[in-house]
Amino acid sequence: MEPGWRELCRMKGRFYLLTRDLHLYLGLFISPFVLVFSISVFFLVHSWIPKFAPETTNKRVVSNLVLPENLQSLSGGPLIDALKPILKNMNVPGEIGFYQNLVKEKKLIVPVSIPGRATTVSINLATHEATIVSREIGLASALVTLHRAPGPHAPAIHMNWFYIKLWRWFADATVYLTLFISISGIYLWYVLRAERKLGFILLFAGTFTFFALAYVLGR
Repeated sequence: MEPGWRELCRMKGRFYLLTRDLHLYLGLFISPFVLVFSISVFFLVHSWIPKFAPETTNKRVVSNLVLPENLQSLSGGPLIDALKPILKNMNVPGEIGFYQNLVKEKKLIVPVSIPGRATTVSINLATHEATIVSREIGLASALVTLHRAPGPHAPAIHMNWFYIKLWRWFADATVYLTLFISISGIYLWYVLRAERKLGFILLFAGTFTFFALAYVLGR
């Protein structure tokens, strides 16, 4: 065997071993995240949220709030930025959702969520008072919240809580690593000649099933 050919074989061997190790260890790393998305999508598809514990609701009122004078005239990102210190002073952490600006009533209804807890903050701009209602919604609902949380990356409104931003990064990484594991898995299968025939059959069956479903649903 010529030296150049031997060197090429060694390079292929090293590439195979590197791909195999990355496929294994990166797959193990993202497996908890894949599990969270898999379980939560089951709850979403079947609209079934098991209650492992009864929901609890807490209500409290905070008075003498320090509010910006132009708070009700703000919207979008500026309003979110203005609400953050107000909510922090009221000890209401979490991701701020789609708020309601009730101009006539001089109220702001602000939903705030963290996995496992949903909070609604009703701010009375006239009296500088806020009513805070928090519901402990359980583990299953927490998984659904995590599934939905990355959502469209619209920084003007979404991703306004650091931990949700952090979760978004992990969610993105899960997608990219899943793509890598899928492609590397096909490569590792193809290298094993003994498994090629069965692999081609399964690959063809999966491809045919996908396009058949896409055709039926698109009619």
